Order: sequence, then C-alpha cells, then structure tokens
Amino acid sequence: MTRLICPSGLVATLIGLALLTGPARTEPAPPPQGRVDIDLGRSGLRNHFIPGQALGAGIDGGGQGDSARLLTTHNARAMRSAGLKPLTYRLRTELGIEAWHWGPEGTWSDPAHAQGYWVSSDHPRHPIMTSWGYALPRRGDTIDQANNVGYSRLTDGDLTTFWKSNPYLDRSYTGEAGFRAQWFIVELGAPTPVNAVEIDWGTPHAIAYEVQAWTGLDEYDPAGRWVTFPGGHVTEGTGGHVHLTFSGQGLKTEFIRVLLEQGSDTAPSGSTDRRDRLGYAVREFAAGWQDDQGRFTDALHHAPSPKRQSIAHVSSTDPWHRAVDRDPELEQAGFDRVFASGLTNGRPMLVPVGVVYDTPENAAAEIRFLKARHYRVKQVELGEEPDGQYMDARDYGALYLETVDALRAVDPKLALGGPSLQSGFSDTWLDPDPDRSWTRHLITYLKARGRLADLEFFSFEHYPFDDICGDLTAKLQQQSLMMDTLVTRLTAEGVPTTIPWIISEYGFSAYSGRAMSEMPSALLMANIVGQFLTLGGDGAYLFGYGPNYAVNQHLACAGYGNMMLHMADPEGQAKTPMPVYWTARMITQDWLVPGDRQNSLYAAQVDADGRGDTHSVKAFAALRPDGRLGLLLVNRDAHRAFDLKLGVKRGTAHAHLGSARLVQYSPEQYVWADRGEDSAPARSEPPRRQTLSGRQDHITLPPYSLTVLVGDLGR
Repeated sequence: MTRLICPSGLVATLIGLALLTGPARTEPAPPPQGRVDIDLGRSGLRNHFIPGQALGAGIDGGGQGDSARLLTTHNARAMRSAGLKPLTYRLRTELGIEAWHWGPEGTWSDPAHAQGYWVSSDHPRHPIMTSWGYALPRRGDTIDQANNVGYSRLTDGDLTTFWKSNPYLDRSYTGEAGFRAQWFIVELGAPTPVNAVEIDWGTPHAIAYEVQAWTGLDEYDPAGRWVTFPGGHVTEGTGGHVHLTFSGQGLKTEFIRVLLEQGSDTAPSGSTDRRDRLGYAVREFAAGWQDDQGRFTDALHHAPSPKRQSIAHVSSTDPWHRAVDRDPELEQAGFDRVFASGLTNGRPMLVPVGVVYDTPENAAAEIRFLKARHYRVKQVELGEEPDGQYMDARDYGALYLETVDALRAVDPKLALGGPSLQSGFSDTWLDPDPDRSWTRHLITYLKARGRLADLEFFSFEHYPFDDICGDLTAKLQQQSLMMDTLVTRLTAEGVPTTIPWIISEYGFSAYSGRAMSEMPSALLMANIVGQFLTLGGDGAYLFGYGPNYAVNQHLACAGYGNMMLHMADPEGQAKTPMPVYWTARMITQDWLVPGDRQNSLYAAQVDADGRGDTHSVKAFAALRPDGRLGLLLVNRDAHRAFDLKLGVKRGTAHAHLGSARLVQYSPEQYVWADRGEDSAPARSEPPRRQTLSGRQDHITLPPYSLTVLVGDLGR
C-alpha cells in the first residue's frame, strides 16, 4: 500500500485551516426517484368499508383497581379523541383459566355451599361496575396466558386436590354419538427413560385409557408419534391408586400422555349434579423408572407452584369453582361502567362470552342482561385464544356449538363468531396428524357437524413478533409478507371468505418493549390497517387503548415501552400522546372520511427508488365518499427519504391530483428517550400539516415517516 506523506509545514497549515473552517460539509444526497401507481379502475378495486365500523380499539381485563383508574372521564375523552369508533371488550379470564362472573350477583348450582357452576343474574339489583375472574380449583394446566400464578393439580403433590375435564364435552351435551377422548400431558424436561407410572384417580375415573410416550425430537417434530407403552392400554380401569409397570425396557421420552377414552360415569358421594359424573378426574400423576428390586423413582416434580412443579397440559378443565376462588388480581370492567364511559360511541360493541372455562348458561344470561339494558350488541365473540391454551380445535368446536345454541335461544339475530386465535398462524403441537393447522381442524369439525354456517365471523389476533429486538426496519418489511401469507393460508384452510374477517387485537408483539413506543409502532399500525383492509379484511381493533407505562416483559434487548395511545401520569391518567395516537387520527380523520360513509380501497404499487424497491415504502389508496383521493404512505426506511412520482389511472384514462392537503409524521415530531423504567417521549408533537395548490405530481417522504395526501382528482 502506498502512503502519501505531506511536508510538516503543509500539515500545520491544513490543521489551522480545519480549525478555522470546521469539518468539510457535504450536501445530502438527493432522495431516490421512484413512483407510486394507483389503479382506480374496476380491476384495481380491492375493498369497500365503513371507517366507523371497521376501525376500532379494545379494552382488556387487568389487576385490582384497574377498571376504575382506566375508565375515568379524562381517559375516556382522550381515548375517544383518537377517532377509533367501535369497541371490543377483551376477556382476560379466558387467558387466565378462570371462570368469569360478568355480574357479581347470581346463583350457584350448589347455593348451600356457595360453589359449583355459576350463572350471573340477568336482572341485577345494582349497576355492574366491576367483574372478576374466579380461579378454577380443578385446573390441570401449569401455564396460562394471563398472570400465570395458578398451577396444575396433577403435579401439585396434594391428593386432596384433583384435575377434572370439562363435563360439557360429554356426549350428553355435545349431541355426538361416541365418547370424546380427553387427555393430560406432563413434561419430563428432557428425554428420560420411563417404564412405570402412578395414577391416583378421582371421581369419575377412566375405565379405558392409554399411557403413551412422544417419539419426536421435539413437540413440533413432523415425524413424532404417540406410542402406547407395552401394557399401557387399560380397558377395565377401577380407579383408586394405580401403579403400572411396562414390559421391556420402557421408552425414553420427554412427554407422557394419558389418553382418556371412556369414563366411569360415577359421582362423589352425596352429589346431586349430573355434571359431577361426566368427564375424568385425576388427583396426582407420577412417571419414572422402576428398578429390578421394585423401587420406583419419580422423574416429576410435585409442588403447588407453576415454577417448581413439572409442567402439565390438559385437554379441558371443569369450570366448577367456589366463592372463595375469586381472584382480586384479575378484574374486568363492568358492563355498566363501560357503556356509561362513552367508549362505545353509541355503536354496537364486540362482546365476548366465556366458552373454554365457562358455561353456556352463563353466556346466555349475559346476553339477556345486555338486551334488558338495551345495550347495543351485534357481534358476539365466543371465547378467546383457545389455541393458545393448547386446546384441541374439535373440543373448542363442540363447546362453541353448545354456546351458539344457548345464545340463539336468547336472540337469533346476533352474529356469532370467533375464536379470536392467539395467532392466525396457529399450529397444533405434539400432534401426529401431518396437517398441523388448528384452524383447518376447527373448520373441518364444523363442516362434519353440518354447522359451518354457525361461524358468522372469523376473528384472530395479530402480534407478528415475539422478538422485537434487532433490525426493526427489517421486521416492518417482514410484517407485510406475513400478512399476505396469513390471508392466503387462512383461505386455504377453509375459512369462508363470505363472512367478515376481523383482527380482534393487533400490535407489534404480545411482549412489551421500546419498539411499541417508537416511530416503528406508528408505521406498523398504518401498514396493518391499510394492508388488511386492502386484502379484503372487514375490521381491525387496536390493542393498547388506555394510557399506560413503559415496561419490559420478555427480552432485555427489547428495552422499555408499551402499547398505548397515551403515556400515563402517576395516577394512571392520559398525559402524552404516543405515535399510535397520531397515527389513528391521521387514518380516521385525514386519510379517510370519518363516520359511516363508505370508502373504497384500490390497488397502489410502489417502486421506491426506480430500481424495483417494493419493500421500503407501502401505499394505500382510498377513493373517499367526497370524491377525493386519499393516499396513505408508509416509509419504513430509517435512513432514506424518497421522492415519488404520482401516477393515477382510471381504466384507460390518466388522472392527476389537484389541490391537496398534506399531513406528515416523522422523527421531526417524535423522539423516544430510552431510559429504562423511566423511558418516556423526549419530543411528542402533532403531525406537520400543509395545504398544497396546483397539480401534485411528486411527493417526498422523510425517513421513518407516515404521510397522508388527500387531493382532488382531475384529468
């Protein structure tokens, strides 16, 4: 390599000049020249929708006192100002494996002991301001999707407790001809040799069952199979304490399943409720190795703790519970409080009923109450995230149809649907069926029952990323591909395209982090809404409606942030608007004509740099009811601006944009200060607005920006 050497005097002169003039300045490179082409002809039409019905937000359950803190007049006014009109009520009890007392007044099936199966009163004496979840003492799952403070009774080390499957899956309720198998699975934590198990049965016990080992390398191994232990198929079970030793060398496995095929149809002494006879009950389970001297070593850990016991999963859980099981840390806002808050904006609310951990009778009473109060309800969502509870889709389908029948008897005009999948990409696990699609299993079951028509809308949640560390620009671009793939997949899985498809919750991730409070949260929201509606979706509900604080839930590298329209003050009241707030307003107030008039979406193709970059910028074109064209443009490149030439075509004729309104939101208006638990906006200003006259042929998009351009159409 050649080195250039300067004389010392020249060096001194250059240094002196540098000190006087400062570093040399270079003009920023001009933005790449690209184009966006909009097809307003018949071939370009993608969807019609009404903003006041399609763009909403949701409120969820929370901890003790959260309902009163959230639904203040101040907070409700701040939330409503975002322009998201319809409201969905999320059911956290379903995630927490708890029964929902949607009203605190009601009746027990065993009133003398304040226990059994609960039905809230459809004509309560007092307003319902708060409702609660009730933990299920017959719980079988170690892990839940809410606070995760409960535990399985299968491995809690206590023979006085037991898990029991849901009696509503018995054929006397489902109307099906045969027995519906149930199961429980325990995790050994690592591949472990097993040649013996112990089962302490409750009442009712299983007469016929199989003890099985999973042969896959992991729970998603497509070559995995459930193999019944030699001698592990029991056909004349008698209950009580059972010790089974398997012939041969046993099997090495990480997962043990007990498949329950036929119950004893027996009830505990003194029982008068037929539901006590239905299903299966197990007090404790052990699995391990028995040596030649007959000594049994249990490989499982038994403790009344989700962190210390061996993890168990079950096919269903009996919703039986007691008054003493009320969970003060899982409350839901009462219906009267919600409707009085004004958050429904006078529109029908998407209302949930419990399915997985509740009863059809309680669901029917809820609808009777809402009708008696004259509260507007059009769509009812049955359950929430059954796939996230590892529930068999066919079991959910059976409970879904029972609940449908109960609700139809109250109001046959309601639109009933669900299942509010935890993810549209929902796959089964520990399943030897080569078709791992949870959704297809549900659709197939409903078809087999001749009742697919009872699914009147399809709902799912969309949180694209568990990991929100790393390159957020790449994730934003990846989300577009994921949404395209998702819609294609759900269609292939048999979800009817003739019914409404609804995203019941959406956001960056189910785990909090700074991405949710930085500019990418605005870009993600705009792209999800624009893309889903352009693909034919019927509605999308933003999660994170209420004010909140910066937290970190999952990965340290994700930093601190949260899904929220506003940063909360110390009293939990809305204080500082966040990027998704301004995004919501730009979408509902600027891009579209708000309210109940129809807007139409058309195809818009972007080449961001003139060299085929179709990923950095996305465009969504709306022909508004006022005759103007609304463009929503999302620049997902953190470093590059783009200059786009506008091309508008109507059939074979070319059009142009005339006088226009420009609204832009970028890091010039918003900056997040990353300071751990004290993270907060360092700058939060409204979007920049500008009125443009004359013909609009080009538009410049700043880096990491959201732009709305609304203009008159001319020729």
